[in-house]
Amino acid sequence: MRPAEAPASGRGQAQAPAGRRQAEVVVYGATSGGVCAAVAAARHGLDTVLLEPGRHVGGMTSGGLGYTDIGDARVLGGMAAEFRQAVADAYGVAPGHYAGPEPHVAEKIFLSWLERAGVEVVYDAALTGAETSEGRITSVTTARGDHAAGVFVDASYEGDLMAAAGVSYRVGREDRALHGETFAGRREVVPGMHNLPPWISPFRADGTLLPQVADGPMAEVGAGDGGVMSYGYRVCMSAAPDRIPFERRPGYEEEHWELGRRLFRHWREQGVEVRAGRLVGLEPNLPNGKADGNSLGPFSLSVLDRSAWAYPDAGPEERERIRLHHLHHAQDLLYFLSHDPEVPASVRAELGRWGLPADEFADTGHLPHQLYVREARRMLGEKHLTEHDLVRGLRHEDVVAMGSYHIDIREVQRTWRWVYEHPDPVPMVVTEGYLSVGVAPYQIPYGAIVPRREECVNLLVPVCVSASHVAFSSVRMEVQYQMLGHAAGLAAAHTATTGEPVQDIDVPALQDELRAAGQILSL
Repeated sequence: MRPAEAPASGRGQAQAPAGRRQAEVVVYGATSGGVCAAVAAARHGLDTVLLEPGRHVGGMTSGGLGYTDIGDARVLGGMAAEFRQAVADAYGVAPGHYAGPEPHVAEKIFLSWLERAGVEVVYDAALTGAETSEGRITSVTTARGDHAAGVFVDASYEGDLMAAAGVSYRVGREDRALHGETFAGRREVVPGMHNLPPWISPFRADGTLLPQVADGPMAEVGAGDGGVMSYGYRVCMSAAPDRIPFERRPGYEEEHWELGRRLFRHWREQGVEVRAGRLVGLEPNLPNGKADGNSLGPFSLSVLDRSAWAYPDAGPEERERIRLHHLHHAQDLLYFLSHDPEVPASVRAELGRWGLPADEFADTGHLPHQLYVREARRMLGEKHLTEHDLVRGLRHEDVVAMGSYHIDIREVQRTWRWVYEHPDPVPMVVTEGYLSVGVAPYQIPYGAIVPRREECVNLLVPVCVSASHVAFSSVRMEVQYQMLGHAAGLAAAHTATTGEPVQDIDVPALQDELRAAGQILSL
């Protein structure tokens, strides 16, 4: 489901020159943060190359996450506000009229920015290595050639360049004792909209475990276990006459959906009314009547079998296997919900009114090109954001952007446990990890997007920022990536011009430049 040819954009074509390409700034990862970083640097006249391992720009902003979570709109500034205005202009409405654009409109906006700024975009440029010398990245090697620069930006969701450069990072949940965070570590299993109801067995008749249920014990409550928030695909859907129906995929396995059948049987026995919109999100919340399919409830587009836990540090082949596992889950879930006789007829009928949009993701079978990697690696940088920074609203002299979305930890795993009922224990499926805690607007420091000085002096990391699992669950919104990408691009321009370490740039001057571009640094 990969496109056959990469589009051309920017100052150069998608073809990488033979030999080593020398630039002033190299950005790895054309996420929305990567696009903003590259454009910000190029607008300063820097020779900037944007390396994208796939064939599209925009990451999740153009890859299915059309309904954009922003939190407190007062913190939106800089290039995030510029993008919001561009969306409004594209539809002839006021900013904020739509919560986000259609995916193809988002990508069109980003491509126009890159072209106007003169950024050279290289597609299919998956990172294969990085050369370093005395704490500096000198060049990166990709599937499309070598690229050298004075300063680099890792804007990938995975933090691959950061890791290749030897920068320290963490993956997954830490122990509560590490930072004294109330919400860290493995969570209590509690009732809620994202947990399964009780009494659903995890076992087949022969005593083996059902598909979609992870085996093995959970860590103790509050203990770190390395678990990451679940991944999935945010599926753009349409009720238009030319929609693509949800079809049975070759390889669809009936038994894989037995857990879902048990859930629907339980709800039916309990007299619970189930609406299709509460399963995948069918509200027409995007322009032109499209819906941003979200992972809602205990059985959703999110894959909860712990397969995502291996993704951050996995190699290319293993990552592709995990990606396809998630893509097939999305395809098969939509078919299951719209065709399986155990699904309520009302749900099947409602889903029958919807399908995949004919005018979105044509080169990837009308399903998104981007896996929703909610979190992967997280840098251990000059400063480290924790729950305390968010809950207490701690101030930072080197603030470069603000966050405001609640602490939003999505489900981490679906497993099972024994529940000790009389006279014998009962095995039950449980979902664990979800947490939502409101926070006031807070500051994000420059030190959270730069590595420790002793590890690398010419790298900026605006996506896999230096933050705990808890703090990252709020920072991880696309608008924050755009604002942090903006800051990283300006900082890269300063560093490329002066040759100084990224840790030594004139932060007040950077803040002045950000304010002049509309960035909000305090309320």
